Amino acid sequence: MANQPVYKVIFHNNNQVFEVFARQIYQSDMWGFIEVEEFVFGERSQILVDPSEEKLKNEFSGVVRSYIPLQAIIRIDEVDKEGPCKISEAPSSEGNVSRLPFAGSRPGPGHAGSEE
Repeated sequence: MANQPVYKVIFHNNNQVFEVFARQIYQSDMWGFIEVEEFVFGERSQILVDPSEEKLKNEFSGVVRSYIPLQAIIRIDEVDKEGPCKISEAPSSEGNVSRLPFAGSRPGPGHAGSEE
């Protein structure tokens, strides 16, 4: 059997940036979503454990398919092999450029519609 491609998916989730690996990605029949299937987590035999990778393993354990909103997607890459999954804090929107809001995000102080 030919080597199956692996995709690195980077997306926003609750003011965090998730970086996961999967074997199947396609546009959903549900408008505005990307379907991600067959999550791949590195099977490491090291003594050191990355807490963010463990958190992602727990979050996606038992998940057959995940639907991610298009506006939450930062980037999708086809890669040669999977790497470590990561969770990092989303960069603050201070500066000249801010990202477009999407459902579930709240504007920060000083933005139109902010209560502060």
